[in-house]
Amino acid sequence: MARRIDVTGAGGVRLAAWEFADPPKTDPDRAHPGVLLLHGLMGRASHWASTARWLSERHLAVALDQRGHGQSDKPPQAAYTREAYVEDAEAALEQLGLAPAVLIGHAMGALTAWQLAAKRPDLVRGLIICDMRASALGAASQREWADWFKSWPVPFATLADVRKWFGEGDPWVERPNAARGEFYAEVMQESPDGWRPVFEPEQMLKSRETWVYDAHWEELAQVRCPALVVRGLDGELGRAEAQEMVRVLPLGEYAEVVDAGHLVHYDQPVAWRAAVEPFVDAVSVD
Repeated sequence: MARRIDVTGAGGVRLAAWEFADPPKTDPDRAHPGVLLLHGLMGRASHWASTARWLSERHLAVALDQRGHGQSDKPPQAAYTREAYVEDAEAALEQLGLAPAVLIGHAMGALTAWQLAAKRPDLVRGLIICDMRASALGAASQREWADWFKSWPVPFATLADVRKWFGEGDPWVERPNAARGEFYAEVMQESPDGWRPVFEPEQMLKSRETWVYDAHWEELAQVRCPALVVRGLDGELGRAEAQEMVRVLPLGEYAEVVDAGHLVHYDQPVAWRAAVEPFVDAVSVD
């Protein structure tokens, strides 16, 4: 079961937040802190459904469709800056009554989470960073992404074609990965000529260009709450950089999930839970 809650983000952009619990916690037990889950670039709140369901056993866990993603607004002229994404998450925490919350972010969502934790320490009691680098990725990375979007054979005739291409046929796939196919099937919608992404690739590139050219170590060092850096063994965040991030974080911890790539929570959901649940439990104790 899912309950949608509308949130007003920066500049009046309408955002969709989702509670995945059965039944929803309309009157949550505030003895346990709230949790806000932030997906990565191209993702959507429903990617967190499995995680949110086990979190909801003791927490009010809400996943946010960030601007340009999922069922949130995608206005062409809206700001897709770091500041806008952070302000949206800030607004969500305040309007949903989650603070001081545990923030769980994947990739771009993790960057948003630690930037918010640095900006508003009063709103964040714990932080989980899943497979996101603090170093600059550079211009070559942005060009690769632009070329990658152009390689997509859209529209896809069926969802099975989506799963097969992203799980096996995508040139970025090093070996078949069914979980990756499922991940991308979740961000497709049916149109008159087939299946297309729920987001605009141009907006994704615009969002990405506001952070790929810069390093984000300074904001990381400003995070004062306990923070857990999680990487998939075959993910995009290397072990050396992850451990340096832990060192830079004043209260940093480290976890590694074997047999997982960038999509850690999709690739290995049981191991993901085992890695992060003890941390959430620990920071939930006043």
